[in-house]
Amino acid sequence: MTDLLLDTRSGLPEALRVLLRDYPREGWQTDPGFHGLVSFWLERHMMFRQLMARMTSDTQGFLDGTQDPRVFAQGIGRFGGLFVNQLHGHHQIEDHHYFPILRSREARIERGFDLLDTDHHALDGILARFVDQANAAIRGAAGPDPRVAAGRLLTGLTDLERLIDRHLTDEEDLIVPVILRDGPDGLG
Repeated sequence: MTDLLLDTRSGLPEALRVLLRDYPREGWQTDPGFHGLVSFWLERHMMFRQLMARMTSDTQGFLDGTQDPRVFAQGIGRFGGLFVNQLHGHHQIEDHHYFPILRSREARIERGFDLLDTDHHALDGILARFVDQANAAIRGAAGPDPRVAAGRLLTGLTDLERLIDRHLTDEEDLIVPVILRDGPDGLG
């Protein structure tokens, strides 16, 4: 599965998009099964994307000189902590509850759950690097050269945002069609 590593893939292979053909993204919100678990789950994904965008914007603002160092440090601490803690919890629920049930519902996409599990393990290390970068930027915000650590954080955020979006998009494309087709029974 090395051709499908999170940092190099551009999407799911066609063999894993089999249900997406019958349940394309464009029709999700009008599907009778959308409201409830699917909309809640997609809202969680949107929250992760919004937190990433906020931290990136705040870091860029700090580097541009439009944000106070103390406000920047507090925001990165608050939003970064929320992001990491919520994402870890989200992944634990998926790994231990949702994925085993959904895996049993559709054999054609079983390999996709292995892919998502591999993503979760890869993201653990990437999130640890982000925490180190965020903590350095927070400590450095009041230091003699605050732009160095904040610049590293911005670079890390840009990469993390790309990887998180790739993972979330692939996860949605794999899982939402199964739930829309089969319903949320046993998942909620």
